[in-house]
This record gives sequence, structure tokens and C-alpha cells, in this order.
Amino acid sequence: MTARPARSAVASIQLNVDAREISRRVLHAQLEIPAAPGPLTLVYPKWIPGEHGPTGPITDLVGIKMSARGQTIPWRRDPVETCVFHLDVPAGANSVEVTLDYLLASDPNGFSSAASSSASLGVVSWNTVLLYPQGSAANAMTYSTRLQLPEGWKYATALPRAGESANGIQFQSVSLETLIDSPVMAGIHFHTFDLSPGSQTPHRLNVVAESAAALEMTAADQGRFSNLVKEANTLFGAHHYRSYDFLLTMSDQVAHFGLEHHESSDDRVPERMLIDENILKGWASLLPHEMVHSWNGKYRRPAGLTTPDYQAPMKTELLWVYEGLTDYLGEVLAARSGLWDVTSYTERLAMSADKLEHQRGRDWRPLVDTTDAAQLLYQAREEGASWRRGTDFYSEGALIWLEADVTIRRQTEGKRSLDDFCQRFFGGENTAPKVVTYTLANVIKTLNEVAPMDWGGFFQKRVYSVNRQAPLGGIEGGGWRLVHRDNPSDLLKGLEAEERLVILTDSLGMTLKQESGGVLDVIPASPADRAGVAPGMKLLGVNGRRWAPDLLRAAIKETKTNSAPLELLVENGDTFKTCRLDYHDGERYPYLERDSAKPDVLTTIIKGRAQ
Repeated sequence: MTARPARSAVASIQLNVDAREISRRVLHAQLEIPAAPGPLTLVYPKWIPGEHGPTGPITDLVGIKMSARGQTIPWRRDPVETCVFHLDVPAGANSVEVTLDYLLASDPNGFSSAASSSASLGVVSWNTVLLYPQGSAANAMTYSTRLQLPEGWKYATALPRAGESANGIQFQSVSLETLIDSPVMAGIHFHTFDLSPGSQTPHRLNVVAESAAALEMTAADQGRFSNLVKEANTLFGAHHYRSYDFLLTMSDQVAHFGLEHHESSDDRVPERMLIDENILKGWASLLPHEMVHSWNGKYRRPAGLTTPDYQAPMKTELLWVYEGLTDYLGEVLAARSGLWDVTSYTERLAMSADKLEHQRGRDWRPLVDTTDAAQLLYQAREEGASWRRGTDFYSEGALIWLEADVTIRRQTEGKRSLDDFCQRFFGGENTAPKVVTYTLANVIKTLNEVAPMDWGGFFQKRVYSVNRQAPLGGIEGGGWRLVHRDNPSDLLKGLEAEERLVILTDSLGMTLKQESGGVLDVIPASPADRAGVAPGMKLLGVNGRRWAPDLLRAAIKETKTNSAPLELLVENGDTFKTCRLDYHDGERYPYLERDSAKPDVLTTIIKGRAQ
């Protein structure tokens, strides 16, 4: 194991952020950056940890002004590296003052640079409002930071506080690495749930919502989130944080996603998640996933993702470990904690496996190519996803790690499991946050300590080679099999309702937008594809009638008894055509079914461990 080396510190930078206009979607910032006279290059964070790409939202950085000793300093953006600014510090100056503004987005569709605020809440991500001297390591620069919030707003963050006054919240001086790793969530309707009362290591679920009613979580659900903390620490055997804060933003006006941090997680979900059982079920694995990242991704980190600053490109090959293993463990913890029951867990597994089975990009693209191209695939449009492949290293990585878990249990006759790997690889002694890098060789070495076998060959076949079939060995070896039924599962219905989709992958081979009938994706060689339907078209009619989701499903159901082709009227630009689908198998949706000829290993895996 190689620990990331500490760098010699440089003089502290003062950062003041005024977020009092966050509801108007603007942040104001002032920086005082120590500097000697002469040429100086300042940079804006470009490669953002956890986002695995050059996603720093530089286009929304505006109002940049620089000065020293009251004198305006001209600056020039680098013509090649657009996150880089060049200037000359005048004689006699020992620092540069920078003022800038950041424009927050209003569109909730997207990731971290999409909408992050509303009239009553908001999230401040420090990487959006700062610059730093080029060439300095992120763990060597110290920032002294002050934040002003709208009057009456409460907040939560993992960033250690020094005090509060009329001038705002003063935080303790920390490295740039720690600052960017510690976002602030704030709002009017706010509550903190203590998930580990009496523990020497605090764990808090901090919630901000658009309404007070959305904060009314049941005691049973609070107990399940407390179980999550217990199960996670039992799984790994030790933790590498001083405290842990879930920062849960519940709003339909912000982007929905999760982003990992070492001592917190930035989790953004629909407003009614805590008071609507169906929504909670659909999002149940988010908080477990992001918490697992405190061990896998923040403490142990692939060497290629461990860069000295936010300008050096990341090498993303091991995202199938970083994200795939985390996806697997997050879903297991959702079940072990009680956030999911066995049915919900198997429904999610069935949906993932079935989607991967229909990825025709499997014909030409190995899984590792989706990790190497992650920065491109995160930004890819939805049309053509099955032929292109997407960020499959999450769900397919999870299936591969499930198979690894089942394999270890079989090899050791149930005496060991992937839990033993996790404790050896991520556990040890409780520590404060630190980074210990790993390579694939480190992963294989630890797996061999748990259950000796050709793990290199195991991963070579599943990750580095083209595979026409999805890796279902863990499901099948775990005593279950992928089957299809004529009604959608509760989890699939929830996904369709939230995403406003009609998912017909296993019948017609296409996915539609509920409101418009727009065709998002068509699986190559599916009935829809053979009939001439393509992504970007728009469905107008079904068997001579105006289309509607229920009408379409009824028509698909009738194909079992109707020998005539299913007729779809589609619009392609300014032309119309009728596509006749030769399909007669009715509705089909994925499920897992027990294989009674084999032991039920899956149920054993998701059984709670914490006392």
C-alpha cells in the first residue's frame, strides 16, 4: 500500500463567499492570494474528484477582477487551457485580491453543475468559487474560509467550524483538498437526525427540504438509516473519518444525484423521499453507495485517480473497482440495513442484469473501454445508449463483484466472503481522513489472501475482454435466475414514474418518453429496430389510434393472441411512416426467480451482520 505523500505547505489563502443571493442563483467570492511580484498563474479546478472528468464549470465563472495594493491587474486566459489565467503581480505587492461571481444553473437536468438551489435551499460546492496558484499541490495549500448565508438559514457540512458572527460562518483553516471535499448544504426547512447516539464518532443525517412536512421521517426509517451506519462499519471493520455527515437535499427543483466525500456525502433526491415509501424504495441505495465511497474512493483510491491537483488528467481504468464495487456494496448495505427487503433487492438486481443483457455495445466494446472513456460517456446523450454502451462500470461492475463474492464463498465452503476482502483492504485501524492508493495488483493480492485462485484471469475475462453476454454468474451461482413476467415490478414502475419513461426493453426493444412519445433508445435487432423505429423519432399512433402509454401496453399484451403485426405511426422530422412490428410475445419485464436446485446464497449475502 502506498500512502499519498504530504506536500510542504504554502501561505494561507483567504476565501470569503457571500451566498446570500443563492436563491437568485448567484454566489459572490473574494480571495486574497499570497504572491510575489512578477508573473503569476492562477487556475480554476478542472478535474473534480468523484466526477471522474474535466467537469469544472468554468463557463459559469463570471465577473473576474484582480488587483493588488488597490491597483487593477490585467489578466489573460490561457489560449489552450481555459481554466488557467495569467497575470503579472506589480512591484511591492505581496498578495493578489480576486473577486468573482458564479452563476448557478436553474435546469435540474444534469449532474453537479445543474441546479443546486431554490428559493428555500441550496448547496455550496467550494470548487465553483475559487482559484489557486498553478503548480501547488492540493494538500499543500491552506484556505481560511468564511461563508455568509441568507438570514434564518441553517446549514450542515463536514468542514470544521471556528465560530459564527454577524459577518458569517468562519471555518477552520484547512487544505484545499479538504475544502473541496467538504460542501455546505443549507436552507430554511432543516433537521438533523443523530444516527449513532452516544458514539464517540458522530454520524448525522442532515436534511434540508422545500417544506417542513417533507422532514417528517418515521422512527422506523430513522432506525434503518442508523442500521446503515452500523452495517457499514461492521462490513469494513474500521473507519477513516472523524465524523460522518449525510447532506441530504430534498427538492424537485435541483438535480438528483449523489457525490462522495471523505467525511460527508452530497445526496440530492426528490422532495418527498422520506415520506413516500415508493420514492424511498427507489432511492434506497444512494446513501449506502455514497457512504461506501468513504472507504472505497476516498481512503483507498486508485492510483490513476490520485492526482496532485485539479488540473492533471485522471486515469479512470479502475472505475469498475471504484464505482462497481461500491455499487455492489451499496446495494448489499441497503438490504442489510432494512432499507430494502429481499424482493426490492432482487428486483434491482434483475433490472440491472436485464439492461446489461440488452447492451448491444457488448458486441464491440469491453467493459474497461467504458472506464477509459468515462469522461465522454458521462456526457453522452440518451439516444443510441444500448449500441454505444454507457457508464456500465457501475452496474456491470456490481455484477462482477457479486460473482466474486459468490466465488469466494464457494471456494472456502462458506468460511469467507467478500466481507473478508473489505476488512483487509479497507479496514485496519480507525484513522482520520487520509489517502492510500491502490492498483489492480493490490486488489488481486488481497483477494488471493482471502481465497487463492486465478483472480487475474477472472477479471481479464469479465473486464478486459469483449463479452456478448452479461456476467450473470453471481446471480446464477447465488441460487437465482433471470426470468421475465408480464407485469412490471414495483421498482421498475417507480423508475418509470420518476423518469417519466415507458420502458419496453424486453418486448418491443425500445424506451419512450411518457409525455411526448419521443423514442429515446432502440435496441439493435429488436422488433422495433427491424420494423424501422429509431432513436429521435416520435410515436404518434398505435394500431390506428392516438398513442398513450396504457394504450400501447394493452396493444403489446394483445400481441399474444393477435396474429396481425403491431402498427406504430411514427414521426421522423417532417415525415410520417407506419412501422409494422412482427412481435407476438406480449408484455415482458425482468425478475429474479429462485433456482431450488442451488443454495440461496443471495439471501445469505444480504442478511444483516451488525449486532
